Amino acid sequence: MNRRYDIICVSSIDWDFIWQGHQEIMSRLAADGHRVLYIENTGVRQLRVSDFGRVRDRIRNWWKSTKGFRQERPNLFVYSPIVVPLPYSRIARWFNRQLMTRGLARWMRAAGIGRPIVWTFLPTPLVLDLIKQLDPVATIYHCVDEFSASSTEARRIVSSEQRLFESADLVFVTSEKLRQRASKYTDRVHLFPSGVNIEAFTSDGAIETPADVRDLPRPIAGYIGGLHQWVDQELIAAAAARLPETSFVLVGPEQVDVSRLRQRPNIHLLGQRPHGELAAYIKSFDVTLVPYRITDYTENVYPVKMNEYLAMGKPVISTDLAEVRRFNHEHGELVRIARDADEIASAVQELALPSSIETIERRSAVAQSNSWHRRIADMLSLVDDAVSARERQVVGWEARLRRLYSRARRRSLQALGAAIAIYLLLFHTPLLWWVAAPLKISEPPVAADAIVVFAGGVGESGKAGGGFQERVSQAITLYKAGFAPRVIFSSGYVFTMHEAAVMKSVAVDNGVPEQAILLEERAATTFENVVYSNRILLNNGWKRILLVSSPYHMRRAMLTWRKVSPEVTVTPTPVPQSEFYTHSWGASLEQIRGIVHEYAAIVSYWWNGRI
Repeated sequence: MNRRYDIICVSSIDWDFIWQGHQEIMSRLAADGHRVLYIENTGVRQLRVSDFGRVRDRIRNWWKSTKGFRQERPNLFVYSPIVVPLPYSRIARWFNRQLMTRGLARWMRAAGIGRPIVWTFLPTPLVLDLIKQLDPVATIYHCVDEFSASSTEARRIVSSEQRLFESADLVFVTSEKLRQRASKYTDRVHLFPSGVNIEAFTSDGAIETPADVRDLPRPIAGYIGGLHQWVDQELIAAAAARLPETSFVLVGPEQVDVSRLRQRPNIHLLGQRPHGELAAYIKSFDVTLVPYRITDYTENVYPVKMNEYLAMGKPVISTDLAEVRRFNHEHGELVRIARDADEIASAVQELALPSSIETIERRSAVAQSNSWHRRIADMLSLVDDAVSARERQVVGWEARLRRLYSRARRRSLQALGAAIAIYLLLFHTPLLWWVAAPLKISEPPVAADAIVVFAGGVGESGKAGGGFQERVSQAITLYKAGFAPRVIFSSGYVFTMHEAAVMKSVAVDNGVPEQAILLEERAATTFENVVYSNRILLNNGWKRILLVSSPYHMRRAMLTWRKVSPEVTVTPTPVPQSEFYTHSWGASLEQIRGIVHEYAAIVSYWWNGRI
């Protein structure tokens, strides 16, 4: 093909994940001269604990790249976006859309890319938003999975996928069942089962048998691929029990618990191997396996490894998958279907015997007919037709102008909606107090050497002169309850009088003896409150204190004290009710400023080594 396209691929797997059709297609397109941006998976469900490794890798890739973008090979770029992992939340979707569209727009300008083709493997609401923003010359939805059957949460993807079926210029599917489902919404659907990289999987006599299988007992029944939830472990273990002299070799990453497989001495789990080494393992197998469970999800699966096995002339045994039945109908019962462990054991014993040259060549020929080279050539022919059809749609200047105004109006409404949503969240919901909750620390008072009171505005957005009466009242209560024999007031704020002196006067008027009060009158910051108050403690040999301050200032004060003087035992006893932070539901602008000030101050203190 002579035409070369700029392609933005929205993938459902990460670039460094197990090599599949996503990476194969895009790497071949890039090798043929098309410029490709491969966007790594943005998710179809919320994060789980098991996803921690992927999150770590995503963050690492983002930091190692340029704002998430890196060049993987000539003409092929990878984008590792950091997104909020809530694919069906409207707020998260808005945030992710803003983040990604800005990043993509800047990268496209830097790379000199105009209107691209969007080739997406994901049908999420976020992807629909990106397509609208990118205004592609053509949209391709490459449907390789029944996402709604993969997890309970992913069922929410159905409505956005239906819209993508209807709006896409082309829909490519990998199985007949997926084709039937897509055909309910569009007549632009085309069946393209996954292909095989003939260049990588050929029965070359020069390929050496890997060392970790060289000495295993024969025959060897082998599997290449991830050990995920769709692999039927019970079936493999049962077949291995029936064939104790046969070695069952599984090559691929362990994505679920495989302890039941480890219990069989003739099952060998070799872990993940580089993609370039897989042909050597397949060559060492006497028979090959596609041991998938029969579920709603696998009814849509076309096993990529089936053609890889056949390309190397190996006999294939598969469970009764719909796509394997269709493959046999098309190619003449080339794959042996086994429905239980007995049938697998029988098939292994029969097919492990040497095959005839004619049979091996037939297997290889069928794989050749399913090569990626042919698949992608046929796909690009359809892409050319779709782009040409778009180009023939002549749009006058009036229609273009209306579209521009419509787009500007839509963006204005989106911005207005976002502003209203932020306003409601901040001022009419408890969101701020949920965010601020980690700042509060409070413990029941215990016997101490002194009560230390911080004032000078700390805890009220740095506004001196506010809240000191509440703190004096809390100190008086603690003193009269007998928790400590003395009080230290710390504040360097001066208006017409020293604030610390005013606090002392109020305490004395309310029954605290003057000789029980000490003043610290230099501190202008929380750090200085801690440092100067701590000097008073050290000079007098006092080691236990009750600390009084604003409720949302207590986290910073405690962190600072632990850094400055960890040997002092500090019990946080903040003001129980602070007028500044009084609220029923939402928050005021002053309160928002106060909470933001506290978090910013904690970051600043950490940066400067004060906590």
